[in-house]
Amino acid sequence: MGIRFCKDGQCCEIIIEDVDETTVWREKDKKKPPPPPPPKPKPKPKPKPKKPPSDRVQAAIKIQAWWRGTLLRRTLLHAALRAWIIQCWWRHTLARLLEKRRKAALEVYAWQTLASVKLQSWFRMWRIHQRYCRLLKAVRTIQVSWRWHSCHTRGFFQGIYELTGNHLQLQLDIFLGSQVCRITDCIPFPIKN
Repeated sequence: MGIRFCKDGQCCEIIIEDVDETTVWREKDKKKPPPPPPPKPKPKPKPKPKKPPSDRVQAAIKIQAWWRGTLLRRTLLHAALRAWIIQCWWRHTLARLLEKRRKAALEVYAWQTLASVKLQSWFRMWRIHQRYCRLLKAVRTIQVSWRWHSCHTRGFFQGIYELTGNHLQLQLDIFLGSQVCRITDCIPFPIKN
């Protein structure tokens, strides 16, 4: 059995021979010496009886314990103060962010309200303009009708004039319903020398 592959432009061939693996393992097991027995544990030495410490040692131990406690309390106090400062800063930052968000939301709401009010006012203006135009048309229609009616009932003028060098010949006809009035006049002009 063989495997052929190429790497970096060079071909390699690996040939593997068939060998019975079980026989190889058995031969290896026969050649190994038996493992040595584990060593026996040593017996533990008996503890020595403790002597009570002297008064000076006890006093030194108390002083050391007091000093370690003082250092620990000081360290904890510093850590608590630092944590409190960070918490205050974080709360302040969150409050500023919340205030910015509220302000932005309020501005958006104000712009939306202003836009809706403007839109409503434009729509109302457009409706009023339409109503005004309808009323104006109706007024004009009524005026034309009334003028025509009043001209027929009250009457109208019709006239002819003739202008010559020294006088004005004027003839007016006034029609008042069924009556007719005719005015004829000659107006002389003053002659300048």
